[in-house]
Amino acid sequence: MLLIQNAYIKPITGPDIPGGCLLADGGRIAAIAPHIDPPEGCTVIDAGGRLLTPGCVEAHCHIGLDNECLRWEGMDYNEIVDPLTPQLRAIDSINPQDGAFPNALRGGVTTACTGPGSANVVGGTFTVLKLAGKRVDNMLLKEPAAMKCAFGENPKGCYGQGLKKSPMTRMAVAALLRELLFKTRCYRDDKLAGKNPPFDMKLEAMLPVINGEIPLKCHAHRADDILTAVRIAKEFGVKATLDHCTDGELISDELAKEGLPVFVGPTLGSKSKAELRHKSFTTPGALYHAGLTVSIITDAPVIPLEKLPMCAGLAANAGLPLEEAWRAITINPARSLGIDSRVGSLEPGKDADLVLWTADPLTTIGAEAYCTIVDGKVVYQAE
Repeated sequence: MLLIQNAYIKPITGPDIPGGCLLADGGRIAAIAPHIDPPEGCTVIDAGGRLLTPGCVEAHCHIGLDNECLRWEGMDYNEIVDPLTPQLRAIDSINPQDGAFPNALRGGVTTACTGPGSANVVGGTFTVLKLAGKRVDNMLLKEPAAMKCAFGENPKGCYGQGLKKSPMTRMAVAALLRELLFKTRCYRDDKLAGKNPPFDMKLEAMLPVINGEIPLKCHAHRADDILTAVRIAKEFGVKATLDHCTDGELISDELAKEGLPVFVGPTLGSKSKAELRHKSFTTPGALYHAGLTVSIITDAPVIPLEKLPMCAGLAANAGLPLEEAWRAITINPARSLGIDSRVGSLEPGKDADLVLWTADPLTTIGAEAYCTIVDGKVVYQAE
């Protein structure tokens, strides 16, 4: 049992509580109140007036699959031999001993959706996991969480330019995805009709997508690629999230009609390829004001995962309201990933994933986690 006293509590889904208390028991939040008497045997932390928030949630990254301080030995996120690899599972590549995990916890990020890169048109399944632990099987929040698919320059470059094979064009990228979805639908219908089609591992992996159980996680930067992702999702009646959404500000009115979750980033850094030329921290604010549910992402290791709060702060500085910037790295990604019953806000019954900050990291340069707690246990404490 853990009691945090004298904290400036930001629940995210409710009003702030200055000088409040939070009690955690059995890894869950038991109570939040202006005053709580310490139960017998309870560990007590005096927050000293520090800001207390839920742990931050990263909606799109590659932590554990692209290991820090390694070259090809730790690059386990792109299988560039076949543009369609839905049978690949992120959990089979995640290395919890990667140094990015403790760095993320020191940065106040406690949950991440991680998975394959964007070399392939369909790359395999993402998973959602807590960032504290030794064994990935014990860290999972949602498995599988989504099926990665990619539009635009990455699959074109890896196959058309690199291997001199299809897909060389955006038409081929879309056609390959359509063909796989069509085959999966036929495969499912044959199984339901009792026709017993031959086992196909790729199509089996795609069944949760075609059945509406998990979304397509659509890597798309350029406006036309974003809308192609929307078009194909609607054609097959499948769920989708729009990941990166770099040109989203240019088509915010069109995206508002669709209402799909948008995961914006990585925005910090150079415009390293043509489809990033409109990259801007004004995009999250523009999409929010258009009525969309916005999450901010690092795409780590493109931006280190511990810099997620800083990216939210830069978006707030560029027009996203500050409270919405907090939501964009907590409850919004949690809801869009379907894990909001567990994480993303401070509410009784939810997981006790908490961060005490030295200052508000969205408004203060140099602010960092003073104490990070996952499932009611302290996993990082500043010296």
